Amino acid sequence: MRDCGVVSGVPGRVTALTDWNGRRVLVTGATGFIGRRLAHRLADAGAELWVTVYPEDPPESTNVLPRLARQIPLSLQDAPVVRDAVVQVAPEILFHLAAVGVTQPTIDAVTAAKVNLLGVIHLLEALRETRVERAVLAGTCHEYGDGCGRERLDPANFYAASKVAGWAFARAYWHAHSLPTVTVRPFQVYGPTQPGSTLISSAIRAALSGEDLALTPGEQQRDFVFVDDVVDGLLATAVASRIEGNSIDLGTGIAHPILSVVKKIWELTDATGRILAGAMPYRTGETMSLVADADRTAALTRWRARVGLEEGLRRTINEFRSRA
Repeated sequence: MRDCGVVSGVPGRVTALTDWNGRRVLVTGATGFIGRRLAHRLADAGAELWVTVYPEDPPESTNVLPRLARQIPLSLQDAPVVRDAVVQVAPEILFHLAAVGVTQPTIDAVTAAKVNLLGVIHLLEALRETRVERAVLAGTCHEYGDGCGRERLDPANFYAASKVAGWAFARAYWHAHSLPTVTVRPFQVYGPTQPGSTLISSAIRAALSGEDLALTPGEQQRDFVFVDDVVDGLLATAVASRIEGNSIDLGTGIAHPILSVVKKIWELTDATGRILAGAMPYRTGETMSLVADADRTAALTRWRARVGLEEGLRRTINEFRSRA
């Protein structure tokens, strides 16, 4: 595969127009928070872009997609349909972001396995009939749990467990069939247009409306990474040389206590409501510290996150205000 994405000597900046122009790219989960930004970046760069659309989603959900993206109705649980779609597109690059349970940590085991594991297997089987150059599969930092180290995985819920299983099968397909898979594990992604049920969005909405915000004690350490940085990381992973079979963290390498991040939002918005730290209990099995191995990621892909937490929060707050 040609080395065509990272500017020499400049970690974190991925070239676009000259490197992606005319390349056949398939994105699953393109209507999601990260997927839509990735799809628009690829479309702006001139990629020949295909996106999958879940058949049961309302038609208006596709309004977020780039105008020139070619849409394929597809359920990941339907192996023949997945096979036909992948063989039809014959992508050079696949980004697999579609999943269930991203914002539902209590999702049941069967649903998580049917979509997040079987969907990966169906995609990997179909890709064996193509000449795909790189398949980038999105996992989650919650695969680590309290495992404290790369590949010492300890998922605390069924969503994270299904992602661990997907990673294991992707690695097995690399071993067994030389399928060029790479798994990325985004950390605490945030940014404009993020669903309102997430911590940052909930906190900003409460801050701007003068409402109180109920929290756990907020001692959890999280690596908050801006969504545009994550998109850069996905693109860098797609083109980095000799990283097949690896798993890659997409984070800043810096952990922040949740309570301090909410206090920063209060400061940036001059919020009048109260932060009710301790009003909610920790979830059962709560992981107290999740931080990316940013140095390893930079060594493998030459990508690093660039947007600091305060700048990212300002951008996100400004987007919320523009919608008000």
